[in-house]
Amino acid sequence: MTPNTPNRLGPKWLSPVIHLCNNWISLTGVVIVTTASIFWLFLLPTTLSGGTQSPYIGILAFLTIPVPFFGGLLLIPLGMWLQRRREGRTAVYPPDFPFLAWSNPELRRLVYFIGATTVINVVVASQLTYGAINYMDSVTFCGQTCHNVMQPEFTAYQNSPHARVECVKCHIGPGASWFVRSKLSGVGQVFAVAFNTYPRPIPTPVENLRPARETCESCHWPQKYGEDRLQVIPTYASDESNTRTETVLLVKIGGGNHGIGIHGTHLGPGVTIRYAHSDQARQQIPWVEYNGPMGKTVYATPDAKIAGLPVRVMDCLDCHNRPTHTYELPERGLDTAMNTGLISPTLPFAKKEALEILKASYASRAEAGLRIPAAFEKYYQDRYPAVWEQRKSDVTASALQVLALWNRNIFPDMKVTWGSYPNDLGHTDFPGCFRCHDGSHASQDGKSITQDCNACHNLLAADEKSPKVLGDLGIGDPK
Repeated sequence: MTPNTPNRLGPKWLSPVIHLCNNWISLTGVVIVTTASIFWLFLLPTTLSGGTQSPYIGILAFLTIPVPFFGGLLLIPLGMWLQRRREGRTAVYPPDFPFLAWSNPELRRLVYFIGATTVINVVVASQLTYGAINYMDSVTFCGQTCHNVMQPEFTAYQNSPHARVECVKCHIGPGASWFVRSKLSGVGQVFAVAFNTYPRPIPTPVENLRPARETCESCHWPQKYGEDRLQVIPTYASDESNTRTETVLLVKIGGGNHGIGIHGTHLGPGVTIRYAHSDQARQQIPWVEYNGPMGKTVYATPDAKIAGLPVRVMDCLDCHNRPTHTYELPERGLDTAMNTGLISPTLPFAKKEALEILKASYASRAEAGLRIPAAFEKYYQDRYPAVWEQRKSDVTASALQVLALWNRNIFPDMKVTWGSYPNDLGHTDFPGCFRCHDGSHASQDGKSITQDCNACHNLLAADEKSPKVLGDLGIGDPK
């Protein structure tokens, strides 16, 4: 090799490859492959450790990134082939190529291009990967960006015990597989939203929802024993003084490991309950099959027609069907608001007047926003002018809370009104427990599903003023 001969940087056959790569199709493929590779490298530590708990990380790592990566790989040889054909037809394809050395302008141009795109991709991908995953896991993304039609559910979620739990934790859970299944099942919903053909209100329960044992039971599990729990239920009457009474229950939560109480009876070791329902909302249950340590028993209503009915294995959501998206009835909502002082229980006839206002019909949320506070205030202006003059701030604040209660539960555009979504936990507002424990479900030997109140709770006081039991326990005033 003479002093003027450049140092060869590779075999001679690479020279035509470098030459043919300098076209916009192949360079586009290089950019796509580089971008996908950078994203993959950022996700590599998570995927190697098996820690793809976020469904969005899984979907990015295993489904989204491979598609552009292999697509970019195809573009590179396609561009080279098209470039060779074009140069061959126009007779500009070089008969020989220079050494593959740094002095080769085509090599330098390709190296500079790949280097620049790599630096840009590292900066952009690091920010986008982190930001995209966090945003797609956020409540804002689920509740507002993609699911505006779900405004009622999003509103209920914000006022729930799970308000700080991300939507994806319950609706999708960990891993990419259920993410894909949930999104595929929602393809029809996307078209329904696009063409404004979705049902109003949205029907429940949600079809194809991930089993509760894979989502709910990551935090709650029936095998954990739950001690008996004291529950105090305040109620305010519709009289002038809004008379307060209290019902006190000792709820027997129980646990699977003990085989007693509510959880132990329904989800204890060796217990499997199946049921058939005749309506989509699972409110009509004509047939129940109980498999327990002592054997199998089938219960049915006298007029049960179960042929062709869907059969479901009971889990947490059959009782806790509104664990987060809970809607109130007006009476129950007012009792809660008055108990916490949001609506003053010392305003005369506050419960009665608020209830009448809430049950009135309003065409839109804008109309309700004007009429509800005005109607509540006007009642005291007309009927109790002294109260209005002396306690104007209390009346105004209570009026706004009556409106807030309405806004949390009524959505005219979605045709959601009082009682649109039954809550099956308990049996006071909706059938709930009595869907099965109604005394009419009997086996062939005449044994019926128990309707004994004491099986689930002990009634310590029923609508009493200052129940003595609370005073005895030191949590209330004795008579």
